[in-house]
Amino acid sequence: MSRRNWYLITNAFVVMWLVLTVVAVTVHRFVDEPLWLMIHVPLLGAATAAILIWSQHFSDTLLRRAAPGGRAGLAVRLLLHTVGVVLIAVGILASLTPVAVLGATIVGLAITLHAVLLTLQYRGALPARFRPLVRYYVAASIVFLAGIAVGATMAATASPELDDRLATAHVVLNAFGWIGLTALGTLVLLWPTVLHARIASSADAAARIALPLLLAGIALAVAGPLVDAPVLVSAGMLVWLAAAGRLGMEGVRQARAMPPATFSAWSLASAYGWLVVSAGAIAVIAVTAPDWASVRSTYLMVLAPLVVGFGVQIVMGALSFLLPVVTLGSPSAAKVGAEILNAGAAFRVVVFNGTIVLYLLPMPSVARVLLSLVTAGMVVTFVFLVLRAIVIGRRVRRDEGSEPDRGSRVLLGVPSASAPAAPPRRVGAVTAAFTVLALCVAGGVAADPAATGITVAAGVDDVVASGETTEVTVRVEGMRFVPDELQVPYGDVLVITFENTGDDVHDLTFANGMRTQRLAPGSSQTLDVGLVGADLGGWCSIAGHRQMGMELSVVVTGAPDVGEPDNPAEQGHDLSHGDGAPSASSAADDIDLARQPGPGFSSWPAALGPAPETTVHRITLRVTEQEQEVAPGVRQERWTFGGSAPGPVLRGSVGDRFEITLVNDGTIGHSIDFHAGALAPDEPMRTIQPGETLTYSFTATRAGIWMYHCSTMPMSMHIANGMYGAVIIDPPELGPIDREYLLIQGELYLGPQGETANAEAIATQNPDLITFNGYANQYVVAPLSATVGERVRVWVLDAGPNRPTSFHIVGAQFDTVYLEGAYTLRPGSMGGAQALALQPAQGGFVELEFPEAGTYPFVTHIMSDAEKGGTGHFIVD
Repeated sequence: MSRRNWYLITNAFVVMWLVLTVVAVTVHRFVDEPLWLMIHVPLLGAATAAILIWSQHFSDTLLRRAAPGGRAGLAVRLLLHTVGVVLIAVGILASLTPVAVLGATIVGLAITLHAVLLTLQYRGALPARFRPLVRYYVAASIVFLAGIAVGATMAATASPELDDRLATAHVVLNAFGWIGLTALGTLVLLWPTVLHARIASSADAAARIALPLLLAGIALAVAGPLVDAPVLVSAGMLVWLAAAGRLGMEGVRQARAMPPATFSAWSLASAYGWLVVSAGAIAVIAVTAPDWASVRSTYLMVLAPLVVGFGVQIVMGALSFLLPVVTLGSPSAAKVGAEILNAGAAFRVVVFNGTIVLYLLPMPSVARVLLSLVTAGMVVTFVFLVLRAIVIGRRVRRDEGSEPDRGSRVLLGVPSASAPAAPPRRVGAVTAAFTVLALCVAGGVAADPAATGITVAAGVDDVVASGETTEVTVRVEGMRFVPDELQVPYGDVLVITFENTGDDVHDLTFANGMRTQRLAPGSSQTLDVGLVGADLGGWCSIAGHRQMGMELSVVVTGAPDVGEPDNPAEQGHDLSHGDGAPSASSAADDIDLARQPGPGFSSWPAALGPAPETTVHRITLRVTEQEQEVAPGVRQERWTFGGSAPGPVLRGSVGDRFEITLVNDGTIGHSIDFHAGALAPDEPMRTIQPGETLTYSFTATRAGIWMYHCSTMPMSMHIANGMYGAVIIDPPELGPIDREYLLIQGELYLGPQGETANAEAIATQNPDLITFNGYANQYVVAPLSATVGERVRVWVLDAGPNRPTSFHIVGAQFDTVYLEGAYTLRPGSMGGAQALALQPAQGGFVELEFPEAGTYPFVTHIMSDAEKGGTGHFIVD
């Protein structure tokens, strides 16, 4: 096989992993480990495959000696790596720990072989100027083996605290060790080559000095988690940064002599920058976070620049230069390929890096999705250009053998090797890039105008202006505005600086229509309320916050005595309902439980399967805000865990460990509280803002059915609006059954059609609808099934937030009752039970056998609630 074809085939593995990276971004919402998938496909897949190929290529070039085993040895390494990564992915996504450990072992074997062969090649080579650079590749391989061992330990451990500590070591070893060392060592030679700059002798010295410092920094940073000393992580990363900075100084000197002018050069420079930024962020986080769990959840913010900005971008930048040179053969073909891969360079680099910068800023969730799609689009564009460059470049080379290169010929719209390239239009390209980024942000704003819009004040034409301005600063303390009364002279313009000093998202809305955008904690905005001629009400318009006390009043002083106005709106009186939106009829007016559900109705799956055999349960819960039907013809905006209300059911056994990743894809702050875990609530139950992520880990120590719910205030609003679910921890002596169901009772306090729950109605504790599993009377339309003589278990949880329940099956008797972790009735007793009585957040199960065929209604025996939708049917054949 020719050298060209060999590199085409091996680099097909890298391109394959880049394509799978785009697939991972596309499907991540539908898998249990989305964050793991989006990190490891590009880094463990694409970047690692590229390292195996190109570190061997550079070693062969620098040492002027082929590696032992030659191409066959590299082929074995690539195949082992590919099989190993696939097994790791299957094991993680399917919670099959032995499969994941097997995959890690196979990848470790590939890296061990890589390190051994490079070492043998290095030791057998003659002295050469850049021979010491091969040490970077050997050292990186050894560090990566430690990272693989740590990752395998994380997959097998049952200790949440140990897992959090090892996660930090895992990131340092793999990202800054394996990929970082390899990249920095390669850039010593690749960077000036891309720039066509001279390599100064100081670059050699810098490389020799930097390697031991880089390794010392990694060792120190990894020691931090192992000895429970976060300060060592910070110290180690600072040492690492100093060494990386020394290499960066050489790169800056070379760039001054020959400024970057291609996609490859700009991408390599940007990748180096993101690597340094990520290392600095981890150094700061390690000494500012209160514990290892917080360190882990906080450094999630650096994953976008680390994975995409560094990992993906350095692969694209390097391949853009290397592929045409190595795979296309002739100078003319290589030039054509390079020109294709450089197409739209300025636009692509600005868009790619701009999306990462914007993603790190406070941004509507829709905008983040658009930015992610644009980033994925840039990767797809790169893959397309690679394929195009190879096809056209090889055609140019083939044509060179049959006809002379006339220079003026144009092949498929691409200038031939001697055709002069058009000067790059960088200003226009950069302008277009910023336009794309602005459209992403604008699209996010347009999708959530309530979160970002500012309306225009009206009704001040009859106020005599004083020409003065009153300026006031309003802050947040708990769920209060401070101050909550503002005295403003008649005719003044009121300008308010609103500082969100609370721990949740808030806004400030006034009755004249003026409002701030929704502000994250720590943010501020100055708002011109307008000319003030009468008292004016203000409040936070986020659902439930006003009912918690977030109101203020503007009191006018020195107003002329003109009598009482007939229209209360002239005095700025609030004409809105509880959340600050204009008055609208309640969806309760549309309740008709005799109607059939709307098109596409599908009942919530009440049937339960057995608990998974695994003892470690890793689950990702994404907070979403979506409109759903909750009764025939009644739709509400529901806040959900995992896209449904109730959220997904989690099930395990006593002693099992649960690792839940909460991702807030909503527009306001949310949190989660698992009653199944006993731990201090300060960190794991804290409210996270839109776009943020936290990890909540606990070990199930007691059996029962446990509620989980959003604990962000007002808690009643978040629960009533759908943010609840169940965790079932099986009692050790749980008997065999034929069918098993789960029913979670909830309450609906309806706002207008398509909007959120009515916070004021929640306070009355008088719901409009009662549901089992989120939809009124759904199991009347889609009954649950059983067969005479079968043993049936029904788990019941009362999610509240306010009403108790008394679960009863008409025509049936319970021979087993399990209430709040203990049996109150067991089989074999002469006694029986007719109802399972529960207060909010309580649960249990009943067991029974239906005596004969028929329809058995089940209800909450608080009959007025049953008549509001708390009813379903068992069809027994």
